Amino acid sequence: MKKEINFGYLLFISFVAALGGFLYGYDTAVISGTISQVTDQFSLDSMSAGWYVGCALIGSIAGVAVAGVLGDKLGRRKAMVVAAMLFSASAIGCAICGGFNELVGWRIVGGIGMGIASIICPLYISELAAAQYRGRLVSLYQLAITIGFVGAYIVNYFLLEYSLSGASAEGLFGKILVAEAWRGMLGMETLPALIFFLIIFCIPESPRWLMAHGSDARALRVLDRVYISPAAARDEAGKVSAALKSTGEKNDFRLLLRPNMRRAVFIGVAIAILGQFMGVNAVLYYGPTIFENAGLSGSDSLFYQVIVGAVNTLTTVAALLIIDKVGRKQLVYWGVSGMILSLLLIAGFFTFGQALGLPSVLLLVFFMFYIMCCAGSICAVVWVLLSEMYPTKIRAMAMSIAGFALWIGTYLVGQLTPWLIDNISASGVFLLFAAMCVPYMIIMYRCVPETTGKSLEEIEKYWEEDPEGVAATASDAGQSI
Repeated sequence: MKKEINFGYLLFISFVAALGGFLYGYDTAVISGTISQVTDQFSLDSMSAGWYVGCALIGSIAGVAVAGVLGDKLGRRKAMVVAAMLFSASAIGCAICGGFNELVGWRIVGGIGMGIASIICPLYISELAAAQYRGRLVSLYQLAITIGFVGAYIVNYFLLEYSLSGASAEGLFGKILVAEAWRGMLGMETLPALIFFLIIFCIPESPRWLMAHGSDARALRVLDRVYISPAAARDEAGKVSAALKSTGEKNDFRLLLRPNMRRAVFIGVAIAILGQFMGVNAVLYYGPTIFENAGLSGSDSLFYQVIVGAVNTLTTVAALLIIDKVGRKQLVYWGVSGMILSLLLIAGFFTFGQALGLPSVLLLVFFMFYIMCCAGSICAVVWVLLSEMYPTKIRAMAMSIAGFALWIGTYLVGQLTPWLIDNISASGVFLLFAAMCVPYMIIMYRCVPETTGKSLEEIEKYWEEDPEGVAATASDAGQSI
């Protein structure tokens, strides 16, 4: 079957959809370099600073709430167009906004785009990718997120350096790039957002969505481009059609009420929300602030954050190469174990580092270790699992529910981290993150099936044939379904 796949075409459409991940990553990480400037300019307290960071996440929660409906009603491609438009509007609005409330409003608009993209882009890739490539291709979305992180960190670093270089601060561009550099940091997202908007029109609609809406002929034309052999395309179309018929009902929420589907959705929600309380977004949002608390200057802290972002990207590349060979669950077991160790080391640095005279570069090493473990496990796996766990007719709705939980967790972490650092100390925060890794591992071990190498229809058949939804037990947790 590998020889019958038009891998170049699959790679192209996956790259296009993954651009939504780049924008998600940029929008998520760019905030880290603007917190100090926005806090100083608008005289924000710790809760207001948390609201500035978390407001986009409120938009993301709204975005995932409507993403399933948009994806099912408009189609996967048109939903991505909506996300691209929201990203573009937000970037321009943040660059030219007139005050803090207006800035928050535009950040919420961008957050809605983030929420939609976080559901639709990996879902789209999953529905087009062949089983043997699906893990790697969906992981391109996560890789694009990490590249977006690095892009944001680099833009933040160089714009801060430029603003401190003595360049002219006159006029609109002087205001955006020099006097209030945070505007330029947020506004630079406009270019990739417009590119994403334009290039979406070069990719097809998801064949599974087309068949679910009665457009079998259009779906077959798409599959003819994905599969080199016409026979393979017809065979794939037949499997999808049979799976859709076995579901029996039209696309609506009633399918989610079936016992087996309820359990699958609950498992997705659990791994989505718990993953946010293991610290990754606190590091991404507040990394420079944390480094400054360790005694670094603002410029050095941003440079350290660039290094952390680069490690994140490189580790994601490694995970992308092995996820379809090692398996989703094995990556999680090893990675989360390393996360627990690194979080304990970070907490120990903040507790004993000053008394022992430990160099600040040691904190960077611990953070890099943490990011390596996180990027190579839960970050690489979560969107792959959520995009492949559910039947075609409820996939968008079920992913929206799981994504809704994920973004609520992300918002709470973004909103509460400054308060937690002020009240229980940095070491206490990282100890809390380490503790939250334990229930994640238990759920992953006992409840989540290994989906590596299985077609979407095979995974769907598994849930249909397992009404009790017992995905994995202590005796067979490492085995495939």
